[in-house]
Amino acid sequence: MSFTLHGIGISGGIAIGRAHLVSHAKLEVGHYAVPPHQVPEESARFENAVRTVRDELKEVRAGVPAAAPAEFAAFIDLHLMILDDSTLSVAPRRIIETEQCNAEWALKVQMDALLEQFDNIDDGYLRERKTDVLQVVERLMRALSGQPGYIPPPTADPELNLILVAHDLSPADVVQFKQHHFASFITDLGGTTSHTAVVARSLNIPSIVALHNARQLIREDEMLIVDGTQGVVIVDPDRRGLAEYELRKHEFDLGRQKLRCLRDTRCLTFDGVAVELHANIELPQDVATALDNGATGIGLFRSEFLFLNRSDLPDEDEQFEAYRQVTRDMDGLPVTIRTYDLGADKNTAEPQRFPTNPALGLRAVRLCLSDPQRFLIQLRALLRASHYGKLNILIPMIMNAAEVTQTMHLVAQAKAALDERGLPYDADVKIGGMIEVPAAALALGMFTRKLDFLSVGTNDLIQYTLAVDRTDDAVAYLYDPLHPAVLGLLAHIFRTAARARMPVALCGEMAGDVSLTRLLLGLGLRQFSMHTAHLLDVKQRVLQSNVAALKPFVTKMLRTHDPERLQELLERLNA
Repeated sequence: MSFTLHGIGISGGIAIGRAHLVSHAKLEVGHYAVPPHQVPEESARFENAVRTVRDELKEVRAGVPAAAPAEFAAFIDLHLMILDDSTLSVAPRRIIETEQCNAEWALKVQMDALLEQFDNIDDGYLRERKTDVLQVVERLMRALSGQPGYIPPPTADPELNLILVAHDLSPADVVQFKQHHFASFITDLGGTTSHTAVVARSLNIPSIVALHNARQLIREDEMLIVDGTQGVVIVDPDRRGLAEYELRKHEFDLGRQKLRCLRDTRCLTFDGVAVELHANIELPQDVATALDNGATGIGLFRSEFLFLNRSDLPDEDEQFEAYRQVTRDMDGLPVTIRTYDLGADKNTAEPQRFPTNPALGLRAVRLCLSDPQRFLIQLRALLRASHYGKLNILIPMIMNAAEVTQTMHLVAQAKAALDERGLPYDADVKIGGMIEVPAAALALGMFTRKLDFLSVGTNDLIQYTLAVDRTDDAVAYLYDPLHPAVLGLLAHIFRTAARARMPVALCGEMAGDVSLTRLLLGLGLRQFSMHTAHLLDVKQRVLQSNVAALKPFVTKMLRTHDPERLQELLERLNA
């Protein structure tokens, strides 16, 4: 019998194939007493399980192909760090010894205590990290029971079109099944910021998470249609439905192939307005994909990813080499590197306090200025790399003029230090600020007088304007780029920047949403920066747009407060 499941589409497209169900270790375990003389043996059994899982993860880590997305290795490293943390590798042994219980029960007791701590964290992204703890515990449970880690079916034939169905997937699982050419994967758990979602976007295969009961309702080898764009799974479709989706899939795939022809086309609107399409990247190796998709610059290099998933901090030379590599590889095209935006949902492995609301705490430029010596190391590395191409420095989450003044003072210090060492740099390197806080958007004049360019980070700007944590599924529906307050702020930013003749870019998720491209053009945006997967879609929409004809619609939208009317105008704008 055919039925439909709804979840969160995290990677667009359509996949049609047979279900392959993945089983994971159950975390419901028995509790039994261990005789005192057998406690050392039970403790050793747990130690052996930790060693086995560590070896499994290291083996998977070593097998990550050089061309694989950088997130794969980083996520496996994170699981190794969780495994080696004393809260998992040592605390259960203490429970075994004090309570004289079996290893499985000790591990479950410790896991429950850890998950309770995660549930008390307000930040949605950090709460999702408890999934990583669960995945590591599942591996330990399998090792304690003598079962190997998850291994996909022994086939690499893409013609089988297998669709992976799981309660949840760890990054290590994904790395292992990648070589088996699954057409898609769907999971009960996960959210837009889960590691499953990040990996799916890196693989660029249709995928859906948060289906809740898919693992229980779907049977092995059952026919599935996965519509990653709509977040819909059709189980056991009838002939008519199957034929319809086969046609849609063919049209979608054909459309992707046609878009490749636009890679080298100059990005001009129908009425001759030039638009720059830049890429957002996390690591130097992402440049190749950006260029392959026609990016004319790097609009946002998130340098904090050099700091994550490691026990030490990158020194000046390591950072310099990374920045220089990106700048050289772009061969004269502009590269905008954001100074580390740590705090909130991105933290190093250093010991730290966890504030009640990390998104409003010590993060981004605030964290940079709180540790000037560490900030100077990055600034020196950035300046050194500026000698090798067109490098711009972007300061995240500026909120007042004092932050800009202090940053400029540190930039001057970094230049003086390089002068003393006789190292070359671009003395005219451009310094910009990221507008992510409503206060900065409303008082933009204080920044146009002090900076060389601006970049709008809509992800945080919308979140702070609407008081909505977009990583929290319970309130995600309230995250609305079309809210009148958001549109008003964006219009104000673009108008103010234009009057000051200051370049302004937009690098949040709105930039890559093709349904909003014409709206942004009508508001005055001329430089977009987005995930590389969206570049060609947005370019096609730009080529099909007439800015002069868009402006009357956009003016009406700015005067409209009714959500339904706004949506109607947007649809007419895109007709």
